[in-house]
Amino acid sequence: MIKVSVVGAQGRMGSHVVDAVNAAPDAELALALDAGDDLTQITPENTDVVVEFTVPSVALGNVLALVGQGVDVVVGTTGWTDDKLDAVRAALADAPREGQSVFIAPNFAISAVLADYFARLAAPYFESAEVIELHHPDKVDAPSGTAIHTAQGIGAARAKAGLGAVPDNTQTDGGSRGQVVDGVHVHAVRLRGLNAHEEVLFGNAGEQLVIRADSFDRGSFMPGVLLAVRKVASGGFPGLTVGLDHFLDL
Repeated sequence: MIKVSVVGAQGRMGSHVVDAVNAAPDAELALALDAGDDLTQITPENTDVVVEFTVPSVALGNVLALVGQGVDVVVGTTGWTDDKLDAVRAALADAPREGQSVFIAPNFAISAVLADYFARLAAPYFESAEVIELHHPDKVDAPSGTAIHTAQGIGAARAKAGLGAVPDNTQTDGGSRGQVVDGVHVHAVRLRGLNAHEEVLFGNAGEQLVIRADSFDRGSFMPGVLLAVRKVASGGFPGLTVGLDHFLDL
């Protein structure tokens, strides 16, 4: 049995993780902690893997503390920048236990991970590309980590293919063109009634390709969370891993 502790256990996602761990035949809940609880309760003796689902403002501190305590961490909180990822790598380099691992998922939904993968495959073949992400209005960061990750993948694929900049003759912009991530415009929608959705648009003269992933319920993320927990617990992924695609044999 994999002993799993959950940090952010009373949150919208954390509560679903607690239920998923309790329902899994090969996992058991060790500790369920939330804001204000003492993370030092989590040790390698009582926990194999920690699932961290909190908010971007505290996630880095939580992960660094947990790495320092000698446990492996699966992170669903978004808002990760290159500087924050470098801080995690540095902490892992000095980790107290050999082979420690941190896994960070821009998205745990299999549909979103595949959409991201398909977007990277399509990117070299289209002149234009834009990303639209749509979420509920309670989400605290924009654009989503998933959309940023998708745009970064598209940008890398375009660069490898030798493509130039995406054409855009906009002369005035009050902010409606969205955030530019590695040359790709990313737009965020926050609307009551939505859960988590992403649309990737590619265009050539006379044609368009649309790749869309929809997660209608937070339960859709749980198979991905459990997959990550199992892979990290196996010990086969030391260091920092970003993206569930690494676990899907794509």
